[in-house]
Amino acid sequence: MRKFNIRKVLDGLTAVSAVASASSAAQQQQAGNRETEIQETLQSEHFQLCKTVRHGFPYQPSALAFDPVQKILAIGTQTGALRLFGRPGVECYCQHDSGAAVIQLQFLINEGALVSALADDTLHLWNLRQKRPAILHSLKFNRERITFCHLPFQSKWLYVGTERGNIHIVNVESFTLSGYVIMWNKAIELSSKSHPGPVVHISDNPMDEGKLLIGFESGTVVLWDLKSKKADYRYTHDEAIHSVAWHHEGKQFICSHSDGTLTIWNVKSPTKPFQTITPHGKQLKDGKKPEPCKPILKVEYKTTRAGEPFIILSGGLSYDTVGRRPCLTVMHGKSTAVLEMDYSIVDFLTLCETPYPNDFQEPYAVVVLLEKDLVLIDLAQNGYPIFENPYPLTIHESPVTCCEYFADCPVDLIPALYSVGARQKRQGYSKKEWPISGGNWGVITQSYSEIIITGHADGSIKFWDASAITLQVLYKLKTAKVFEKSRNKDERPNTDIVDEDPYAIQIISWCAESRMLCIAGVSAHVIIYRFSKQEVTTEVIPMLEVRLLYEINDVETPDGEQAPPVPTPGTGSNPQSIVPQSHPSTSSSSSDGLRDNVPCLKVKNSPLKQSPGYQIELVIQLVWVSGEPPQQITSLAINSAYGLVVFGNCNGIAMVDYLQKTVLLNLGTIELYGSNDPYRREPRSPRKTRQPSGAGLCDINEGTVVPEDRCKSPTSAKMSRKLSLPTELKPDLDVKDNSFSRSRSSSVTSIDKESREAISALHFCETFTRKADTSPSPCLWVGTTLGTVLVIALNLPPGGEQRLLQPVIVSPSGTILRLKGAILRMAFLDTTGSLVPPAHETWREHYEDKDEKEKAKKRRPVSVSPSSSQEISENQYAVICSEKQAKVISLPSQNCIYKQNITETSFVLRGDIVSLSNSICLACFCANGHIMTFSLPSLRPLLDVYYLPLTNMRIARTFCFTDNGQALYLVSPTEIQRLTYSQETCENLQEMLGELFTLVETPEAPNRGFFKGLFGGGAQSLDREELFGESASGKASRSLAQHIPGPGGIEGVKGAASGVVGELARARLALDERGQKLGELEEKTAAMLYSADSFSKHAHEMMLKYKDKKWYQF
Repeated sequence: MRKFNIRKVLDGLTAVSAVASASSAAQQQQAGNRETEIQETLQSEHFQLCKTVRHGFPYQPSALAFDPVQKILAIGTQTGALRLFGRPGVECYCQHDSGAAVIQLQFLINEGALVSALADDTLHLWNLRQKRPAILHSLKFNRERITFCHLPFQSKWLYVGTERGNIHIVNVESFTLSGYVIMWNKAIELSSKSHPGPVVHISDNPMDEGKLLIGFESGTVVLWDLKSKKADYRYTHDEAIHSVAWHHEGKQFICSHSDGTLTIWNVKSPTKPFQTITPHGKQLKDGKKPEPCKPILKVEYKTTRAGEPFIILSGGLSYDTVGRRPCLTVMHGKSTAVLEMDYSIVDFLTLCETPYPNDFQEPYAVVVLLEKDLVLIDLAQNGYPIFENPYPLTIHESPVTCCEYFADCPVDLIPALYSVGARQKRQGYSKKEWPISGGNWGVITQSYSEIIITGHADGSIKFWDASAITLQVLYKLKTAKVFEKSRNKDERPNTDIVDEDPYAIQIISWCAESRMLCIAGVSAHVIIYRFSKQEVTTEVIPMLEVRLLYEINDVETPDGEQAPPVPTPGTGSNPQSIVPQSHPSTSSSSSDGLRDNVPCLKVKNSPLKQSPGYQIELVIQLVWVSGEPPQQITSLAINSAYGLVVFGNCNGIAMVDYLQKTVLLNLGTIELYGSNDPYRREPRSPRKTRQPSGAGLCDINEGTVVPEDRCKSPTSAKMSRKLSLPTELKPDLDVKDNSFSRSRSSSVTSIDKESREAISALHFCETFTRKADTSPSPCLWVGTTLGTVLVIALNLPPGGEQRLLQPVIVSPSGTILRLKGAILRMAFLDTTGSLVPPAHETWREHYEDKDEKEKAKKRRPVSVSPSSSQEISENQYAVICSEKQAKVISLPSQNCIYKQNITETSFVLRGDIVSLSNSICLACFCANGHIMTFSLPSLRPLLDVYYLPLTNMRIARTFCFTDNGQALYLVSPTEIQRLTYSQETCENLQEMLGELFTLVETPEAPNRGFFKGLFGGGAQSLDREELFGESASGKASRSLAQHIPGPGGIEGVKGAASGVVGELARARLALDERGQKLGELEEKTAAMLYSADSFSKHAHEMMLKYKDKKWYQF
């Protein structure tokens, strides 16, 4: 046990003397506790930090590729990320170390490999035959910029086009350059006087691999003969080219241009296009050219055996379609379908039945990669319906503003949420199976269920099933539908305190056992929801308005002003109690025209139909006071056993009995202290300034002011760090890019703002309220931003009928504890060191028949804590975590028995008391990027890993730990990153991850047919090795590109071991595959021998039959 240092116990020289006496008592308590020390089982070897999976839509996508045999989709992003998708549940995330944008992706079809081209002019070869793909080779171009790549099917030679207009050839096996180069000036020769621009397209003729079609940006297209090293044909056009596509017979190709036209060329007629089409151009009279349109960014030309070919294109709309959404156009025969998209199109691919470019393509679907969505269109059904997307790509449907993570939930919870969520699904999807179906699922080693709840800017809340490293949306709740919506900006109520997203969710408090849900929104509103499987219509929405003020203003007693008459439970919406006014505006409080007693949002007064799922129990709103807007809510807690909800902000705290629909407590923060205020603050009015309304999720303390005298808190000596709660956890939501930002200013104004004491943590529990207590009782522990913990005693009436008739009595207990920094989290342990969960009810249907209701009245919600069965003499331990330190306090004596200074130079953003390996620990995430865990109750450091610096406020808002070693945060505006700090989960992760590569036989090549074989005209093959190999073309210039070996494809964290074992595993895999191929070859050879033998016998019989006949007798 650590030797105790009295200097560390004291929070500062200005702390009250009671703290010093408590610290000396702590030493005595510690000495007395040595014999009964709790046995801690967690050791540092139980902890290991690693990323597990990433969910959501790839942020800022830039490239798309599909393997038609393996049925795997790849998406590259502008930040160098690579996301791979197989069948639903098979996903993978990789990252290029450079972070450069991915400009193109190219699968080695059915080979389990992928080539990525990056904006920093590097090529990378990824090995997908392992659960965590790795880079095998890289090639860095030094003198030229990569613009386009093409890898023919079943070829090992990759064509690389550059900005200078040259084409280089890379061997993808060795990742080295061939000496064969197609120079731009040789390709165009005298056809153009100027440089043709960068290479924008490369493809080989589907029927002749020896002919390469090269598209230059300026409008020139060249058909290059690889063998003779000269151009066969050159096709020139006035308009810039964006893309080129072949007809599968290799006799025609189509180009898309910057003026919104498509040109179709016959290969052997280079003088002019065979046909020019303007898909969206208005045909003018008198034979004039159609008006120019926007560029057609991409075109694909796909043929079918049974009917007309498909021409699919993006862009090309006429310029007068201002405000029209981006479109994908599908031209099939005489019909043209224009499919509108919600976001701009990044890229699209047509999925076809065959991987062979020289066969009828038979397209069946189009994958459209949008800026913020992935859409699959069914080409085989009339009307081109979309497929229902099974991937969790809608996390960002509205920007995420907060996040909570729950592990080991009740087993019936996910099915219950799924059943109510299933009713919300849209109709009209394609009836076919999702076509991206490659890969295999991993082995599920977790037996417990996990739920993620996300709160969004539009007031919606989504429940996600996150069990076993997958993610699936279960249910969506729209909290905004309880409020009246203004149809336009002019109709907006002038009581708004935010310009954008007035319904945005700030805090979520959820009891998984009782299914009670409580949310706090940005407009200082709180909504309580109850879960029900039945549909109900609420005639009048239950509502309370609370007048929560800052300080007492020239009034003798807190009760100087009386509230209006108390409404009967469930009927009124009047404020239950009013605290004396403390926020006078620039004019006197009695003057007219000031907003007073009005909430920010207007609750609907019409009947509300509520579907099965979460249904409104009560709406609570803070109101304007004498022209001052209500302050945003900084903390929230609900308890289903007590029927209470409590919330606080920088003005004070309010507690509501949601069963009786009454306000029980409404106090300014200073009033909570009573006469024990350590700061000796005088109850007086603050400076008379008006609070400006912020935009989006604005700083909670924005524009508020404080008394002239600065609070003498122990932390006030360090003025340099001005990032205290609640400001840091409630940052601005920049409306333009939905990113979070905050001021790091340490100016005088920010110091003033911070000194107002906000409620930062709330925890209901059944414990010892005062030192003299002999038994635990229900109470509320309140933590503030100045590091104070106050305890409020709760006196609950008996259960059943009495609970609804008798009032709950609430009274501050006088117990005050002190820590450095804002309080973040509190929890309680019993004498064995086990966590004492808050009391809760188990869920039951609220709308029951009368018999059930009678039984329910007799039931009293009981605490499930172990303490209820313990003897009265046994004590408990309070665990309190602040943004600077953690303390364990023995109860009822209130002696601090353990203390840990978590950080001196930074501050804790998130602290959670979590269970792991049948024990518990404190997990913390610091602003300096460190993730730390501490044993309980002794607060021994177990893990300290530098993981992720606080680069933006999105991470701070969404980072959360949960039980069983799980954690998550929003890594980008569209993606959730999950991680684990459990050694056991890290070890099992390899098994749990899905496999991308599976052994699939490549389809047979198309039959050439008898006549094509006899007279030519079929696909011409090319010995590329003979052309591009070192013996024929020589070595490439060393200065042109640099080869960089990759990590060698060793499996991620727990791969096929390293060194010899890994080599043996790979060799065995290669041998198995070779053996399998040899076996297939042997079977085919045997079949051919048998066929030859039977043919020989048949021929001999024919010869004998006609041996003696003359020619005219046949």
